[in-house]
Amino acid sequence: MRDLVIVGAGGFARETAAAVRAINDARPTWRLRGFLDDDPALHRTERVGLPVIGGIGRLTEMRQTSAVICVGNPRNYVVRQRIVEGLALPTDRYATIVHPSADLGAGSSVGPGTVLLAGVVLTADVIVGEHVAVMPHAVLTHDNRVHDHATIASGVRLGGNAVLRLGAYVGAGALIREGVTIGEWSLVGMGSVVLGDVPPGETWAGNPARRLRAADGPAQPEPAAAIRDLAMPKVVGS
Repeated sequence: MRDLVIVGAGGFARETAAAVRAINDARPTWRLRGFLDDDPALHRTERVGLPVIGGIGRLTEMRQTSAVICVGNPRNYVVRQRIVEGLALPTDRYATIVHPSADLGAGSSVGPGTVLLAGVVLTADVIVGEHVAVMPHAVLTHDNRVHDHATIASGVRLGGNAVLRLGAYVGAGALIREGVTIGEWSLVGMGSVVLGDVPPGETWAGNPARRLRAADGPAQPEPAAAIRDLAMPKVVGS
């Protein structure tokens, strides 16, 4: 078993803790030490029976401990990338958490730091990048490509060959038509039906979805380093 800490102590972090416990029930894998959070009011308190150990900076002292970054919401979905960049840890320090009830089809792969919660389905040849959050009962169908730091909320359905670019956020229950691309750092509102491509840095919502305004995330194009070849599967870990 390996030591693990969860960065963040909010709802997503607690859901990830539940997924880690489910993994351990199936096969002992992680010694979950607790949470790291920069809110001093949380320090030396408990969440779901686990301690909030201290601030995020403590992770640099915990050299033998794996981590998973579980922060972000529609009001600030850039924060996960900023924490990863600030920590500058080697890739092998990040855990990949896949709930035992998730279904990963043939040819699918998941990058380090990514979390797939209960009931997630990757049907076939789905490639999910690094530090991606996939909430319960989302369905990703054949040949989807999900780039780093994206967030897929609960109940989302992605049609075949859909692409989520760097940092894209898709709200709960949204439906994304096959072949559609959601641009870098764009946000799709909950329950939306997206029938065409969403440009970078925009907020879309409705049925059919339409542009509402500029998104809160950065609107710059993906750096070349982020657009690596997502056709090459990664090793799926837990």
